[in-house]
Amino acid sequence: MSNSIKAMIMSAGVGSRLDPLTKAVPKPLVPVANRPVMDILFESLKNIGVNDVICNTYYLAEQIIKRYENNQIINFNYIIENNLSGTAGGVKKCCHFFDKDKSFLVLSADGLTNADLKKGIEIHKNSNAIATIGIKAIPKEEVSHFGVVVTDNNGFITEFQEKPYVEDAKSNFINTGIYIFDYKIFDYIPENTFYDFAKNVFPKLLAENAINTFPVNEYWSDIGTLDQYKQATQDLFNGYCRFNHDKIIYTSQGAYISGDSTIAESVKFIGNSTIGNNTIIGENTIIENSIIWDNVEIGSNLHIKGSIIASNCIIKSDLISQILGMNEIYELDTLKSGDLYTRLH
Repeated sequence: MSNSIKAMIMSAGVGSRLDPLTKAVPKPLVPVANRPVMDILFESLKNIGVNDVICNTYYLAEQIIKRYENNQIINFNYIIENNLSGTAGGVKKCCHFFDKDKSFLVLSADGLTNADLKKGIEIHKNSNAIATIGIKAIPKEEVSHFGVVVTDNNGFITEFQEKPYVEDAKSNFINTGIYIFDYKIFDYIPENTFYDFAKNVFPKLLAENAINTFPVNEYWSDIGTLDQYKQATQDLFNGYCRFNHDKIIYTSQGAYISGDSTIAESVKFIGNSTIGNNTIIGENTIIENSIIWDNVEIGSNLHIKGSIIASNCIIKSDLISQILGMNEIYELDTLKSGDLYTRLH
């Protein structure tokens, strides 16, 4: 494949479904196994010969720009949106970046996948479609959480169903948010208008039978919710998804990935957990199926279970099935009886 194809990563979203993790961190920088999702996306693009990428930024844009403007992975370009303009509107604002005679890739900043993007591009180029969408088969009982895609015998889309009831779903294939477009797509998106692919663009293309598909048989996950974020981490340990990360360390009852953190020898790991950089975990603490970011202090003799702890938190009490945003102190409230806990900012 020619290495001249370009790509866009849609990066403007606030990531409200990941709150409180995204209160101080933009969604593209949320780490999976201590690596921001955007790092993983850039690496995947580079591996298929994509050298040039553009991102539309909005929420906490300065953090994204600071991290990548001098990166050594890929040629990073960006725009800053002053107002959100929808999925299609954001792509339209980047039209100057793309070559008029070539197709281009569009990915979502919360998509973690091992999809064969090169195959998708080849299918698109051979189809004469204006748009090609990566679709994935999922269990029928899960279709109500996704946008369902119905195709004809040639793989062209005939209908979309947005989060249908299971009994109403006409297919178990879903839209992964992996798009390959011809430059002609911009003819269907007005300038300076809030415009969405699903609501505004794709209905027009459907009428022209201009949307093809390619199958994503490999791993794909939208980590846009807290539950999906947790699951993606477990999927990594279970070998379902692949990307470069620190070594997995196995214990008698589990496994963990850690950066350069200080972990007492008596710490016990149950299930699968990730520990960021510069984190300190005290003696005899149990870490169970949790995600811990950078610069976290966890005391001794504690149990951390099924929780996510963002950076710069201090944990002084057991933490069971909790989600902490950045810069929180969590400790037992000694002024109140029982097992009541309080967060002190």
